[in-house]
Amino acid sequence: MERTRVLPHATARTAVVWETLSAELDRQADRELIVVDVGGGTGGFAVPLAQAGYPVTVVDPSPDALAALTRRAAEAGVPELVTAVQGDGDRLTEVVPAGTAGLVLCHSMLEVADDPAGVVRAVAGALRPGGAASVLVAGQAHAVLARAMSGHLAAAARLLRAGAEEAAVAPRRRFDPTTATALLTGAGLVLEELHGVRVLADLVPPAVAEADPPALLALEAELSTRLPYRDIASQLHLFARRPAAG
Repeated sequence: MERTRVLPHATARTAVVWETLSAELDRQADRELIVVDVGGGTGGFAVPLAQAGYPVTVVDPSPDALAALTRRAAEAGVPELVTAVQGDGDRLTEVVPAGTAGLVLCHSMLEVADDPAGVVRAVAGALRPGGAASVLVAGQAHAVLARAMSGHLAAAARLLRAGAEEAAVAPRRRFDPTTATALLTGAGLVLEELHGVRVLADLVPPAVAEADPPALLALEAELSTRLPYRDIASQLHLFARRPAAG
């Protein structure tokens, strides 16, 4: 299947991530690419990648999510390019040979994983030298603001006063750039890019977003790397690489 550039239905909620992924796929266009989506669930990223011509292995602990993924891939006409594997993120190299993946996605998983550091180590272990990891985590600052704006002031204060270290070990973790980056560098990965995702998309009223989608998309992209706006985004997107051998 011929490969095409991946920018599916770019919206303010996902465009920043897709831009980064598409640039990496272009960078690796001259070689065979093994793509792994850890915790990829029903295939929100895996199926568009498969539609663009990339084989993707989705590793997820939920059999129901994997069943939905299989149906979605079939409906999209790419069942042969999507492989569903039931498994845990921290045991990734038991289902993906170590040192073989060119790109590993780990989106919205570290918040709920029993051992987020173990998952990141497994992601790093699955990557070949020079391979890249796309990691998406929930942002702590946004979580504080969202609780306050919805009237839960005590909850907002608790999360704020918990500090970044404590927030990153709560039942549903939230991260700031420092704690998220530390997870990746602790596993031997080198951070290349850090973006805020959904800086505005979760804040503006639907009527505003629907009135001028291109304007919102452009502003979202501009704010994604500009401080202090980046750090109050709903999610933080970290793009890191396993150092090349030698």
